[in-house]
Amino acid sequence: MKTEVLFFGIIVDITGKNRMEIDNCIDTFSIKTAIINEFPKLCNYKFVMTVRNQIVSDNKILNNGDVVAFLPPFAGG
Repeated sequence: MKTEVLFFGIIVDITGKNRMEIDNCIDTFSIKTAIINEFPKLCNYKFVMTVRNQIVSDNKILNNGDVVAFLPPFAGG
């Protein structure tokens, strides 16, 4: 199963990418683990994850073709 992962803000600077594909991750915990293993500097930053444009705070099972985004903290004005 392939999952598209999008990065925004400071996370793009850390990863050097704005998107990538991850294989064989079945849930958001495994995606987060794979991304942090590849980009360990992310451990020093706070971010939220979205699946299908919905912020997730718990582990969520992924479906083939899901898009997961890593978003840095944001504030409105």
